[in-house]
Amino acid sequence: MPDSSVSVELIWLPHGQGLPLPRQQTSGAAGLDLAAAIGAGEAISILPGDYAKIPTGLAIALPDGFEAQVRPRSGLAARHGVTVLNSPGTVDADYRGEVMVLLINHGKEAFVVRRGERIAQMVVAPVSKVVLIEVASLDATDRGDGGHGSTGR
Repeated sequence: MPDSSVSVELIWLPHGQGLPLPRQQTSGAAGLDLAAAIGAGEAISILPGDYAKIPTGLAIALPDGFEAQVRPRSGLAARHGVTVLNSPGTVDADYRGEVMVLLINHGKEAFVVRRGERIAQMVVAPVSKVVLIEVASLDATDRGDGGHGSTGR
């Protein structure tokens, strides 16, 4: 398999100093785990039905032609009902601010976030340059204009 690595520059913000570098946990993992960069001994409690913006303590510089998607961690969703509200969140190549994670608690109990907890994953992906072309009509397909649920249950 050819090397498909992408170099992404990263800086730690003061409140992120000392956290582990985001990384892919296994050789087949797509996402790099992001950790909560809240103060030591502090906690953010997210009540059921509520959401919170969690800092990661890092900023990145993606190469042109790439984006980073902030996605939920399946374990948090399965065990606690906690997910990324704007999933996937998009970090554009020209953004230089802190990567933040907007978590929502769909669970039945408060979810407490502490420093260093892995709260989301970040996937770096290529972005297509899109050129829209206005036309008078579109080509026909078997599906046609069938929308939500039109192809089955």
